[in-house]
Amino acid sequence: MAVSSDRQGPPDRAAFARFVPLATRWSDNDAYGHLNNVVYYSLFDTAVNALLIDAGLLDPTTSPIVGIVVETSCRYYSSLTYPDLAEVGVAVEHLGKSSVRYHLGVFKAGAPVAAAAGRFTHVYVDRETNRPFPIPEGHRELMETLVVS
Repeated sequence: MAVSSDRQGPPDRAAFARFVPLATRWSDNDAYGHLNNVVYYSLFDTAVNALLIDAGLLDPTTSPIVGIVVETSCRYYSSLTYPDLAEVGVAVEHLGKSSVRYHLGVFKAGAPVAAAAGRFTHVYVDRETNRPFPIPEGHRELMETLVVS
């Protein structure tokens, strides 16, 4: 059986439009002495929502229209460990009517290439009905600034 070698290397900083600095925590380390794989998904989620909250576009407890995660993926290239500081690169790679797919990279602070990179898809829904809803205009305007060509 042939093994495919088409795996891409880690993305560099030019692949991302914005960076969100985040601290790792003592509890993020696993028994192997590095950040557990699920922590990277938490960093993705925190970075995307921090951008929306900082822009005044999301109140997690009261916003009537919210983005819910419907798909995620992650590739790991190198390890981070507490107390490393992380920077999460954020870019929008697809912007639809009610969904957005983010490309995200977790970098050790100041590193030229990502330690992990993945994708995160939000579908916007009406909080009460949980039915798809068009991405609000303010969100769309922010997302358009995150597109990297």
